[in-house]
Amino acid sequence: MVEMLGFSELTTEQIETLCKIAEDVARKYIQVKISSKLVDRLDIIVDAQGSKPLDLSVEINLLLNEVAKGVDADALVNEAVAQAHLAIENFLRNLI
Repeated sequence: MVEMLGFSELTTEQIETLCKIAEDVARKYIQVKISSKLVDRLDIIVDAQGSKPLDLSVEINLLLNEVAKGVDADALVNEAVAQAHLAIENFLRNLI
């Protein structure tokens, strides 16, 4: 799932911090919900484009192993992306 959010100009340091927070929140959300033993691959990409406005996207690729048959990977990814977006919004609100 990729969702775009637009915001006013931020410094390079703020953008880097924002991307790191979003990635960390998404990763932590998935790690809390399922055991790392069930994950074969987890890629999280937080991409920032432009400067005014700044467009952010969060993309998560999650591959679970055979033991994780009962886990809905798509739902887990969607929830993790939503949590990352909440973290982005909170970070930006704190800048105001």
